[in-house]
Amino acid sequence: MTQRVLTTESGAPVADNQNSATAGAGGPILLQDQHLLEKLARFNRERIPERVVHARGSGAYGYFEVTDDITAFTRADFLSEVGKRTGTFIRFSTVADSLGGADAVRDPRGFALKFYTDEGNYDLVGNNTPVFFIKDPIKFPDFIHSQKRDPFTGRQEPDNVWDFWAHAPEATHQVTWLMGDRGIPASYRHMNGYGSHTYQWTNAEGEAFFVKYHFKTNQGVRSLSSEQAAELAGKDGSSHQTDLLQAIERGVNPSWTLHVQVMPAAEAADYRFNPFDLTKVWPHADYPLQRVGRLVLDRNPDNVFAEVEQAAFSPNNFVPGIGPSPDKMLQGRLFAYADAHRYRLGVNHTQLPVNAPRTAVVDNYGRDGLHATRNGARHDKNYEPNSYAGPAQTDAALSAPLAIHGRTGTHAAPAHTRDDDFFQAGELYRLMSEDEKGRLVANIAGGLSQVTRDDVIEKNLAHFHAADADYGKRVEEAVRTLRED
Repeated sequence: MTQRVLTTESGAPVADNQNSATAGAGGPILLQDQHLLEKLARFNRERIPERVVHARGSGAYGYFEVTDDITAFTRADFLSEVGKRTGTFIRFSTVADSLGGADAVRDPRGFALKFYTDEGNYDLVGNNTPVFFIKDPIKFPDFIHSQKRDPFTGRQEPDNVWDFWAHAPEATHQVTWLMGDRGIPASYRHMNGYGSHTYQWTNAEGEAFFVKYHFKTNQGVRSLSSEQAAELAGKDGSSHQTDLLQAIERGVNPSWTLHVQVMPAAEAADYRFNPFDLTKVWPHADYPLQRVGRLVLDRNPDNVFAEVEQAAFSPNNFVPGIGPSPDKMLQGRLFAYADAHRYRLGVNHTQLPVNAPRTAVVDNYGRDGLHATRNGARHDKNYEPNSYAGPAQTDAALSAPLAIHGRTGTHAAPAHTRDDDFFQAGELYRLMSEDEKGRLVANIAGGLSQVTRDDVIEKNLAHFHAADADYGKRVEEAVRTLRED
């Protein structure tokens, strides 16, 4: 095998990579040692800002294959025929902890999926839970601050976590999910994924539907108890990354079956609760799951930094036939995610290989900026419209228009007949077995009993009482017992 030659960034061969240039043997280092300075300067700049949320993640490549005809609901080309395959990249992640945190922790998991379609990239950015803690993006920075490390103590504080939840009764449903048996997935392969938000599909006739995505794991749902998770996190902080990497390397390719719930757009206004409320699910009895296809992961990234850390997912990356809904949290994310990537990776992050479309041709008037590699040919114009056959608009909207009315201002969501913050949390609790209820209560009490303010505890207890009388009573008794010990 021919020995490769080590070079500098400019391509010059390196004579000595073991010793710095000095003024004589044992003398001071010379400023002219370009190779040394270049190595140290690059080393200082190896890290980019980590994500504020979803910092710790794992990723894999794969494909999505359509198994059922759903063209009655969407004209999206990658869903247009049974058997059609589209390349994908997925990033799983924890939410609250930093890049150095452990995988096996009680925390929601990100489920971010990029489809490399012929009509451009479609990003579906969800979680492993069908609901979330809040329903308005204006509360998101405050929520994340309450869950992250305290500015003074430098650690996650139960006082902060539960104080925010005490003032956010809409979080009761997600708290019940998080503290329940599925709060700590055994691996990324053994959890479901959800679009969580409500999205809009439009068919070829222009009919609009609202949809929710459900990716059901074909490996079966497996979760860890708090005790199992603590032991695993101590043995291997990268347990979920290890599991995903090794499974795919062995050829054990994980897969999920995609189902959707479909609501005709006309039914949204009179539904018994706000169908765009991220803290609620649509009962399957109202809108049954309809199978769409399967997602298969079959290739690991070659470089975690280049392909996982630099992967950028934006909910506003839609394709014809798919668009947003009036979901307020989704509306906020349409801006926030793309803006985060411009900050972390630069305005040209979409030109990085993991983020660039594979088959669709990118042709627009974006120019310049940090790391620009697609600046057009010498005679291409950088304005529109022009007289030089440059790219032009299609006049074909990606999705159907949404009707709006009323006055501008800050408004609470329109009230539906069952728009309270507790009934679905209560329904979830009543679906649990007696053993599941016991573990849920123990997990909640374990954190809530550490809160130092009685009024914060009482506010949270009121939420559980409102969801279900037995639920509230058992949590209250468990908290009291732990605080007396």
